[in-house]
Amino acid sequence: MNDNRNVRETGPACHPGAQPPTLVDRVRATLRARHYSYRTEEAYVGWIKRFIRFHGMRHPRDLGEAEVNAFLTHLAVHDKVAASTQTQALSALLFLFQDVLHRRLAALGEVIRARPASRLPVVLTRDEVRHILTLLEGAPRLVGALLYGAGMRLLEALRLRVQDVDFALNQVLVRDGKGRKDRRTMLPVPLKDQLRSHLESVRARFEADARDGISVTLPAALARKYAGAGIEWMWWFVFPAVARSADRATGELKRHHLHESVIQRAFKLAVMRSGIPKHATCHTLRHSFATHLLDDGYDIRTIQELLGHSDISTTMIYTHVVNQAGGRGVRSPLERL
Repeated sequence: MNDNRNVRETGPACHPGAQPPTLVDRVRATLRARHYSYRTEEAYVGWIKRFIRFHGMRHPRDLGEAEVNAFLTHLAVHDKVAASTQTQALSALLFLFQDVLHRRLAALGEVIRARPASRLPVVLTRDEVRHILTLLEGAPRLVGALLYGAGMRLLEALRLRVQDVDFALNQVLVRDGKGRKDRRTMLPVPLKDQLRSHLESVRARFEADARDGISVTLPAALARKYAGAGIEWMWWFVFPAVARSADRATGELKRHHLHESVIQRAFKLAVMRSGIPKHATCHTLRHSFATHLLDDGYDIRTIQELLGHSDISTTMIYTHVVNQAGGRGVRSPLERL
């Protein structure tokens, strides 16, 4: 079924004889004009399509607060989604009505909200981290070491450019992280030689691409501002993809960064081979970084800055992990029997 069959746009903006843009086309264009990430674009479009299907393919111009309320309540009661998932759906619908349709929604009334879960993050011990990293090879091992050694998110590591790694100052610049913020974190000294060696091997691929006229993927605005930057070494990804791929916007053949699924699959296999009975993912290395720093006596504000958290309460979750380890130092009564 075509999701857009009942949401074809009409009006004077359409050229005579041209196919009028769909609502989804307008949503994508508005998101890109406001420089939302591709992942956010895909998520928002997915929720908007789901909202339209839920209401029988009616155009959102004919819907309002009651229909938004019904959809969000359905997600919580019937689909039992997490609170963060319901919040993302609400953000997508608010964007649709306010930024695309230019309609201000009134109070949504009694929306049944999904109950937020209160769970502690999975954390690996230092020995477990060491064991898993030894089971990784090549780029996945180096990326894993960065996630644990610098507290980075997976995509933050994969989007690193050559110029973002400062060997002299032992620091890494994380650009456009979560919340569209830049921050600096440490470059672990034990990784410096490994990273230098890795970049030497990557340089050969860069030179081959330069000979073929293949540039690296750049944000659209940056590519316009710095013409030719895509063929400069400083803009190359530290972890480039093995194969070239077509750019989503232009169709041009480009070099993108390594896909996150490559690292995720390698990490999952390493955890399975290690025999560690924990549901550990790549993000677990970031949790372990924060917990181990806290355990070493570093203050919570420093850890907050390294992680890039806007709110200290987000970082405080790691104090609960440390405090609950070993029962807060309390001796079990079983030990006295």
